[in-house]
Amino acid sequence: MAKILCVLYDDPVEGDPNTYARDDVAQPKRYPDGQTLPSPKATDFKPGTLLGSVSGELGLRKFLESNGHQLVVTSSKDGADSVLDRELHDADIVISQPFWPAYMTRERIAKAPKLRLIITAGIGSDHTDLQAAIDRNITVAEVTYCNSISVSEHVVMMILALVRNYIPSYQWVVKGGWNIADCVARSYDLEAMQVGTVAAGRIGSAVLRRLKPFDVGLHYFDRHRLPESVERELNLTYHPSVESMVAVCDVVTINCPLHPETEHLFNDALIAKMKRGSYIVNTARGKICDRDAIVRALESGQLAGYAGDVWFPQPAPVDHPWRTMPHHGMTPHISGTSLTAQTRYAAGVREILECWFDNRAIRDEYLIVNAGKLAGAGAHSYSAGDATGGSEEAARFKKY
Repeated sequence: MAKILCVLYDDPVEGDPNTYARDDVAQPKRYPDGQTLPSPKATDFKPGTLLGSVSGELGLRKFLESNGHQLVVTSSKDGADSVLDRELHDADIVISQPFWPAYMTRERIAKAPKLRLIITAGIGSDHTDLQAAIDRNITVAEVTYCNSISVSEHVVMMILALVRNYIPSYQWVVKGGWNIADCVARSYDLEAMQVGTVAAGRIGSAVLRRLKPFDVGLHYFDRHRLPESVERELNLTYHPSVESMVAVCDVVTINCPLHPETEHLFNDALIAKMKRGSYIVNTARGKICDRDAIVRALESGQLAGYAGDVWFPQPAPVDHPWRTMPHHGMTPHISGTSLTAQTRYAAGVREILECWFDNRAIRDEYLIVNAGKLAGAGAHSYSAGDATGGSEEAARFKKY
């Protein structure tokens, strides 16, 4: 018997929905690069239902308990007396989501001697200390590509919301006003602007493809340059450094992993190199941006707007300055957990667990750490020695 500890976000304030806005969810047959969608032997949930909250349990309880395993599901993950910390001592597997991450620090891993598998229900495993997992020969896996398109759609939405000043205009309607001049005083066309992405992986490339019809100039920086055929197809301008790219862009979208090289990348110095009145959209990780530098840039006018759905820590404290800074379009971390995406990442977690219990190989594209080293998607995205989920992060987190 294995003990599976699953950390998920809280249920809706009024409880699980009795009905949903749609009767089903549309799904692609394959991902854009040809990768197949998750393919477990079976699932025990209805596609399009709420699976990522505590009551949804990722649709795993029937499967796990019918096979003799123990499932503990909680949203309590922070503080010395959290359920996560109380239950870790004999857990074999830990599952959490980027939207409500169980910060698997070196200290927590040390308190879990039986731990052998850490799964991210979604993409992005930087809330786990990957070096600690390597040292302990713990497998780390995520459901690669499951919500990449979901996030890219959110990016495009936020770019348009900022540039067209949508949120303040909507608020005028809610307040009963018809203040057109106030609405349009900060509204511009996206057409002919220069838009750049920091990283052009699955999400960044999807953003570029979705923006091409807007007749904007497209730019990117990535440590892995795209094929020349893709650059020609999308009319992309490659930049050898972030600095050279942000200097020419009106809009910058951040789509890179969090690791030591990207932590606080967007600080006062880099933002000062951007065009005055430019915009940043960050759906990658909150710590890629210096929290207070963003606030200062918005207050001074160096930035015209900042939007995103990633914070540090998560959930963000009520006094986090990004909640009240001017000209922002922040949301909770929701870009990758639409009901459509939940269907895919719940199925992907089930697929990973089936492979694990059957002693079958987990898909290479799902692997982050395996057999004591970076593997699969992890070897492409992270660096050995990375400790972004380590004790330093835990210390900062506990300050809140």
